Amino acid sequence: MKFSRIASAASFSVLAALTMAQAHAEEYQGVLQTHSTLNRSDVRTQAVDAAHSANPYSDGASSVVAAALPSPRDRVAVQSEARALAHAPNQNLYVEAFANSRVPAEYGVRGVVPTRQAGIADGVTLR
Repeated sequence: MKFSRIASAASFSVLAALTMAQAHAEEYQGVLQTHSTLNRSDVRTQAVDAAHSANPYSDGASSVVAAALPSPRDRVAVQSEARALAHAPNQNLYVEAFANSRVPAEYGVRGVVPTRQAGIADGVTLR
């Protein structure tokens, strides 16, 4: 016989032996005894209540649109502020676009801090 047939037969027999060693049946423990603290009428009442209530595990239960959160600000005021900021001339300002990486004062950029990066003595960087 060739070596490959002997090796495959040996590996198959080892695999069969391992499978047989792992296979075992569970023991029968008998019927479980439960001890309830509720009587039958209480359980029946809870079952009827649960049957007539909404199913919290259904697909539709989680697809309900959430109510809007209460806000102390008026919706129109927030929208007008957003429009003003979106149309501001300094909305997408890059420090690198200016000479010596310094934003001129007339742009009124907030959040600019002085830095000493890249050998710039008193340049500014946006945060």
